[in-house]
Amino acid sequence: MKLIIAEKPSLARNITAGIGKDVRRRDGYFECGEYLVSWAFGHLFSLADIESYQGIPAGTAKWRMEGLPCFPEEFRFELRRGADKQPDSGVLHQFRTIEALCNREDVSEVINAGDADREGEIIVRTCVKNALHTNKKLTRLWLPDQTPETIAKALSAPEDESGYDRLADEGYARTFIDWLYGVNLTRYATLKTGKLLRVGRVIVPIVKAIYDRDMSIRNFVPEKYFAPVSRAETGKTPVELTSKRHFPKEKPEEAEAYCAALNAAGATVTAHKSKKDSLAPGKLYSLSKLQNVLGKKYKMSMSDSLEIIQKLYEEGYLTYPRTNSEYLATAEKDKVKEILAGVARLGYPVRFRDGKSIFDDSKIESHSALTPTYRIPDRNRLSEREMQVYSTVFRRFVAVFCAEECRVEKTEIEISVGELEKFTLKGTTILEPGWTKYDDASVKDKLLPPLLRGDRVEIAFSPAEKETAPPKHYTIETLNNYLKNPFKEEKAARAEAEGEQENRDDAEEYRAIFEGLELGTEATRTGIIDNAKKSGYIQLKKDVYTILPDGIFLIEALLRLGISMDKYKTSELGRALKQVYHGKISVADSVELAKAEIAEVFRKKETSSEQDTDTGLFGEEAGPCPLCGAPVRRTSFGYGCSAYRETGCRFSIREVICGRAVPIAAVRRLLTGGSTGVLAGFVSPKTGRSFSAALKLVNDRAEFDFSAVPRTPRARPEETYVPPPEEPPYPENPLPDFTKKSSSSIMEASC
Repeated sequence: MKLIIAEKPSLARNITAGIGKDVRRRDGYFECGEYLVSWAFGHLFSLADIESYQGIPAGTAKWRMEGLPCFPEEFRFELRRGADKQPDSGVLHQFRTIEALCNREDVSEVINAGDADREGEIIVRTCVKNALHTNKKLTRLWLPDQTPETIAKALSAPEDESGYDRLADEGYARTFIDWLYGVNLTRYATLKTGKLLRVGRVIVPIVKAIYDRDMSIRNFVPEKYFAPVSRAETGKTPVELTSKRHFPKEKPEEAEAYCAALNAAGATVTAHKSKKDSLAPGKLYSLSKLQNVLGKKYKMSMSDSLEIIQKLYEEGYLTYPRTNSEYLATAEKDKVKEILAGVARLGYPVRFRDGKSIFDDSKIESHSALTPTYRIPDRNRLSEREMQVYSTVFRRFVAVFCAEECRVEKTEIEISVGELEKFTLKGTTILEPGWTKYDDASVKDKLLPPLLRGDRVEIAFSPAEKETAPPKHYTIETLNNYLKNPFKEEKAARAEAEGEQENRDDAEEYRAIFEGLELGTEATRTGIIDNAKKSGYIQLKKDVYTILPDGIFLIEALLRLGISMDKYKTSELGRALKQVYHGKISVADSVELAKAEIAEVFRKKETSSEQDTDTGLFGEEAGPCPLCGAPVRRTSFGYGCSAYRETGCRFSIREVICGRAVPIAAVRRLLTGGSTGVLAGFVSPKTGRSFSAALKLVNDRAEFDFSAVPRTPRARPEETYVPPPEEPPYPENPLPDFTKKSSSSIMEASC
């Protein structure tokens, strides 16, 4: 007998359909001729919590700073636990079923049928590693889609599982690294701030990207300027020309003078080019490119679209969804011809087309582009949203292989205004629509005025008042594009500044993906963004992402704690993970890189205590309240009287004053001796200059004291009063118990 272990029950059912023999349902598995087919429920195992390595029973201890950072010598997997911290009964029952099947004497081969990705690879491997107690043949069932035809073909020649060892290594390396970041830094940041902060290798740079963009928009100061614009008609056709030169709003006379010079010079068509051409359709879809289109056209969130795409894949209508490629493999040409034959029978004008724009092995890492399969759904049985997703993929496939070309006429007109400026107008006229009749991303006519070389153009330039625009919020499309290559915008800006033309070839984009520069992967990115939304860090309205107050708190708290989780460090680890996949470094090597980054955070913690810059732990006592004598404790926002809820005492000190974090040791000196002593590093919000000062208690309020600072011309006190906080930073009492969620669930939510 051969035992097939699927990643989930739905795949197990599809596999039995592919086997096609007498199927008998048993408790936790199917019998199908020579095959036994069982399944996991996704992750049956998760990495053990910190307490497990310390010999503390699960769920019996609150989070504490002792034992951090935790760097296990060997990572341990445990059966997934429920809310009561005990192994989930359903998980335990299914694992016992798999264990019994693996060790049956009549089972000679165990087949890994996890989803065709890193996660699916290690889900089943981990089950088999813990369940199998003898040596048996191990093979892999790799399914690009879940149609019965593909399953039957794959079963006829399963591959040796060792061929996927490097994929498994990368999957395990990602899991270990995400655990190290999620568990250690989530606990550290939470204990420091008193607020559950999900700190993960990918979630933080995603939230920070949205934070940075929104802060740029909030702090943007528009500038008005004048630009010469002409909208005069030539032969009853308006011709709009906008000068590239800008003039400050304070100098309208310069704009007027330049407009007069343009008008005096006159305008003539100095070049006219027109040619008929064929317009190529867009590429097939990767997951993120498909999500971009669905988000823009149907306002469909990434989590909603992925759920539908996954469902259509599991029903056999689409190929494997978590792909980062827009190309097909050369080995798939015969398969594509069969799919096209079915599409042609539906009346679509398609034919097989070859070429590097469609088939390119160099731009495929694990999976080809998303396409329809042999199976065509009954459209009446799909929901409206399912139809939108399927139709988008199907129409793009038809467009790429359409037998009818899109014929256009491209026109370019150059207009010279004396020797002062040249303007270029470009237009396209569709002569034969071809594939544009089927693809939603159809091209529209852009008509130009009927001008020929030598024609005189009427102009009437005048200054038009314009205003610089702030950056735009991230949308589903622009955030996705940023995450695929977070350095692309910087490189394009440098090229523009240096006068270089943008490279429109996508080879560089794929090189960045294959090197691991992307933030997250096609398989994980949607879930991570969804976790950021559920955590209250960001929100998505229609197609636009914006930062929320908790997201602002997360990013600014991490900055104060010296936890730098930017795109550079995340991409550096991503590159290391790709090196694991390519066999250049080991899993242990990549884990050591993560350990070094995490250890640096805790080294800074020790240094901050030595250098009197440590702000303490949430709930830590700083001294007696000068108003009522109750303990002043560390809060999420600073230091506040612990008797606030009982007596209403409002004494408080902000954690950050004029850009400088106030250490808990200084607050202790303030509360016991009346002064913090001189602290350096304050920054004036008026001038941006740094200054030193002490904080002293005046009428039970903290104010600046410059008396102990050496007098210099720049030491004049620019601030005399520290305003009260916008909202009182009073402590939660007692310290919240964040162990209600296991650290592994925190890791999964934060990574």
